Amino acid sequence: MAKAPPPVAPLARLMPGDAGTFFAQLAEKSRRQHANKPYYYCVFRAGEASRAAVLWPDSVHFADCEQTWQPGQCYKLFADLVDFEKYGPQLVIHKIRPVRDADRDDGFDPLALVERTRFDPVAMFADLRLVVETIGNEPLRSLVLRVLDSHKDRLLVVPGSDHRYYPFAGGWLEHTLSVVHTCRQLGDKYRAYYPDLVLDMDLLLAGAVLHDVGRVAEFGGLLGNEPTVPGRLLGHITLARDIVREAARDVPGLDPQTLLLLDHLILSHLTLPEWGSPRLPAIPEALILHHADDLDAKMEMYARCLSRDAGPGPFTERDPVLNRPLLKERRVTG
Repeated sequence: MAKAPPPVAPLARLMPGDAGTFFAQLAEKSRRQHANKPYYYCVFRAGEASRAAVLWPDSVHFADCEQTWQPGQCYKLFADLVDFEKYGPQLVIHKIRPVRDADRDDGFDPLALVERTRFDPVAMFADLRLVVETIGNEPLRSLVLRVLDSHKDRLLVVPGSDHRYYPFAGGWLEHTLSVVHTCRQLGDKYRAYYPDLVLDMDLLLAGAVLHDVGRVAEFGGLLGNEPTVPGRLLGHITLARDIVREAARDVPGLDPQTLLLLDHLILSHLTLPEWGSPRLPAIPEALILHHADDLDAKMEMYARCLSRDAGPGPFTERDPVLNRPLLKERRVTG
């Protein structure tokens, strides 16, 4: 007699020996081989909890896993958590299907399944708008607000990048707000240090807010983190320029040169062609934006690497993105 699925409960509550019904994201799916026998190794994640499942060819779910299961998608599962002596706790799946809209009535929240920013996205968005309100160039201010407000729902959840920096829900907002504050500080510093230098703070702030706005078109899906076809073909820099140019059509009085320079900030902020930028920074505002953006991205990667490494020894494991180990054991003096 088949088991009756228990009520829905978080994956984190499932202990070895328990059966549970839960929502989870398929975080990983890889085809592997053992003794000339293929199998699929899958990882299901819900927030900070994750569990593996192994599907052999004799599993009733093997064909579906092979043909239809997609990493990044969310599923409703009924499974046992079995503690195998050799492999540790693994899910034995009895039932599985993609989530439906009706599952929200049963407690399904897609953002509860993925890593999220530590901060309140709504509050960060409000803070970002307050910064934009300080832009003195009225048409430029209107353009930036038009872009932000028209994409607000997506900007609250989109990540900062796919896997490199701020790769979690709300990461775009956290990264962008940090870059904006750094650009303001550096702009004020260098305007005072070089009083004869032409440095447009309105342009710099607009570029800082919009430099990565193409992420809303680069990523899609229920969780806002699945690459789109335009994202794969064009990348977020080109998509950001398209978004800004489209919004600019409805902004009266916008100076063409200001729009051209804003394009330049967006297109050059990564500096190197191999990183995605077709042009090098050619104005001081673009130089400031590049270094503020690069520093913030790398600091987040450093912080995440150092905080999550649990291995022995004074150094972390080699980080695949930073391409280096980091020193984690230091004696602080002074």
